Amino acid sequence: MRRKNLGWLAGVSALAGLMVVGQPALAKQSEEQVQINSFSGAYLAARVAEVDNDLDSAIAYYKRALAFDTENQQLQQSLMLALISQGRFDESLPYAEKLKSVPDIERFSRLALAVDAIRKKEYRSAETFLKLAQESDLDKLISGVMTAWAKAGAGDAKDALAYLEKLQGPEWFTLFTTYHRALIAEAAGNAKEADKIYSETIDNVAAGGAAPETWLRAAEAYAGFLAGRGEKDKALAVLDKADEFATGRLPLMALREKINKGDKISPLVAGPADGASEILLDLASALNRGGGEPFVRLYLQYALALKHDSDAVLLQLAAVAEQQENAEEAIELYRRVPADSSLKRAAELQLGLNLADLKRHDEAITHLKALLDQSPDDMRAYLALGGVYSSKEDYRSAADIYDKAVERLKTPDASNWNIYYQRGIAYERLKEWPKAEPNFREALKLMPNQPQVLNYLGYSWVDMNMNLEEGLDMIRKAVDLRPSDGYIVDSLGWAYYRLNRFDEAVTELERAVSLKPDDPVLNDHLGDAYWRVGRKLEATFQWSHARDMKPEPDVLATVLKKLSDGLPPLEGKTAAEAPPVTPSVPAIAPAPEAEKKSDTPAATPQSSPVEKISATPAAYKVQRGQSLWSIANEVLGNGGRYQEILNLNPQLQGDPGRIVPGQELILPGQPN
Repeated sequence: MRRKNLGWLAGVSALAGLMVVGQPALAKQSEEQVQINSFSGAYLAARVAEVDNDLDSAIAYYKRALAFDTENQQLQQSLMLALISQGRFDESLPYAEKLKSVPDIERFSRLALAVDAIRKKEYRSAETFLKLAQESDLDKLISGVMTAWAKAGAGDAKDALAYLEKLQGPEWFTLFTTYHRALIAEAAGNAKEADKIYSETIDNVAAGGAAPETWLRAAEAYAGFLAGRGEKDKALAVLDKADEFATGRLPLMALREKINKGDKISPLVAGPADGASEILLDLASALNRGGGEPFVRLYLQYALALKHDSDAVLLQLAAVAEQQENAEEAIELYRRVPADSSLKRAAELQLGLNLADLKRHDEAITHLKALLDQSPDDMRAYLALGGVYSSKEDYRSAADIYDKAVERLKTPDASNWNIYYQRGIAYERLKEWPKAEPNFREALKLMPNQPQVLNYLGYSWVDMNMNLEEGLDMIRKAVDLRPSDGYIVDSLGWAYYRLNRFDEAVTELERAVSLKPDDPVLNDHLGDAYWRVGRKLEATFQWSHARDMKPEPDVLATVLKKLSDGLPPLEGKTAAEAPPVTPSVPAIAPAPEAEKKSDTPAATPQSSPVEKISATPAAYKVQRGQSLWSIANEVLGNGGRYQEILNLNPQLQGDPGRIVPGQELILPGQPN
């Protein structure tokens, strides 16, 4: 199944280890260009611009609307949030001052004033601003940790540690509070206490599953702390543990190299401003799982106001820009990453991918080739360049670049599976299966349980009517490994469809659409399956739904034909005789696409999306290989009732993909 270039390139970057995650560039609307002469016209223009993520224009129109109604608090609120979200923090402060006593917006206005106070080292004022009349769990954690840093800045490190230790909240608070207690102890020079608390934080690997970026940042901070004290072996052991958690993380690789060389290691967090920035980054990273981009962007801009050259914040902001399909802004942010940062090369590679997403393929290729010339053994650069060639469907050049990558590999290891996988895809797209299949097999040899490879090879066999049982087993295994991946589940359903096992196809394709309801191709596939089992009205509905999702032109053409004529009779065709279809996970598993929001960033969740463990005794524990659909089907008798489970479990934040083995859920009809 074909994907947009953005999905392809984002997947390349994720698989290449570049990131933790195109519409045209946003129009820059200067205030001088605003000529609207009515309040309603300016306000409506601002709302439209905001919905389109054109924040510069929204700001200009909000300012124009305020000229007609200078005391309108709703306008001031919208303008303040737009200014912060666009990185124009200082401009937002007069509005934050006006709104600091308005309950509905104080969590953002007072936070802005606290950020400004901390960066000015006015720590007592910051503590005052951080006292909120109304606060969600998320607000409580942010204000609590920032208050502790303000106390530390005022010279009360002991009080700061005690304050954080007493901070009450859901179980997911623990990782954040222990991490920041360790940072405060280190900054205060209390090495013994810092060592103890860091160790507790790193031992809490289970919490790292809910907020992996924060856990990895804690590991990086702890290893740097130990290395600074001369405890090299212990520091390297912490990095080994982090590598087991997530391999190929660039900051950790750079830190390991510095430790081995005996270089001086600077603290990850140097003081109160860095610490306040860090908690905002930690929570923004945990929230950034698709659909929450306005909140994530807002918190990251607060963090950047405190630490303007933070490479981690800049990369996260660039990732949000990519999710919002703004490649131009992403490019600008990647360029701001400091030259001496361990993430600079990753930023440059991402920059090249975003150039390609803007259809500036020649620039992207020139840029990435230059990076490859600088480091000819960097497999990430080969993956990025090959991804650009593939995005323009130049599979011959992609295959050639992957061939060169393989030539550079002296002893391939598990981390190199993706090179062979991508090379296999390139040759498969070139219809050179004898060259493609050995690459898929080599990828599985290096990474036996890699679900994307299992899915692609298994489906390819089924599609070619060969190795049918082995192929189906591979796809089923991929689904077991990624039960909440709608694209892989779709592959299983479509494989059943290609084998004329239509009832089984319906079951799996319904499940796939429940996991990824906004994908036109998955909806199209489900419509086909409904038609074949005689559910023609439902088939027409699914095809209409797919049509309205603005699919790519080739998909749209087939959908329109089916809406007009339906599907032709089967006439006994086998899978091998039917037209070929690319697997649902093509070259790359796409990164989650941003959910387009019509709301302003003013709203905020009342409980944190990072929460993974229900604080209430639950009625059902998730088993390995299960999805919300399978749980609803097995326990409630109807997979379509997965939505009821979502509604009963706010910690999932409406995302079926958030479930993990061992997680406890409330089910319909059971006590909560």
